[in-house]
Amino acid sequence: MVPTSDAVLTQLRKGVVEYCVLACLRSGPAYGLELAERLGATSTLLTSEGTLYPLLSRLRQQGWVTTTQVASPMGPPRRYYELTTEGQAALETFTATWARFTEDVRTTLEPR
Repeated sequence: MVPTSDAVLTQLRKGVVEYCVLACLRSGPAYGLELAERLGATSTLLTSEGTLYPLLSRLRQQGWVTTTQVASPMGPPRRYYELTTEGQAALETFTATWARFTEDVRTTLEPR
C-alpha cells in the first residue's frame, strides 16, 4: 500500500513541529493562538490548534519554554510562551542537525 501525502506529512511533523514552535518563539514571547496562526500559515506544519496546546505543555515540562499570564484587552487573560535558555540550546542543536539531515536526504533522493 502506498502512503498518502497526508500520512507522510504526519510522520514528518512528529519530529519537527516542536522545534518550529521554538523557532517561532526565538523572536519573543507569543500566545497560543498567535503561534497557531504562524504555524498554520503553511499547510504542512500545523493542521489544528488541538495539537498545539499539548505540545506547548510538553515544552513547558521539558523546561524549554516558560509561561506568563497577561491580561487581554478582549476576553480572558492570555498565556504567553517564552523560550528559555535550554529551549534556545535545543533549537540550536536541532538547527545544526536538521541542516545535515536535510542535505543527506536531498542527496539520497537525487537520481544517480
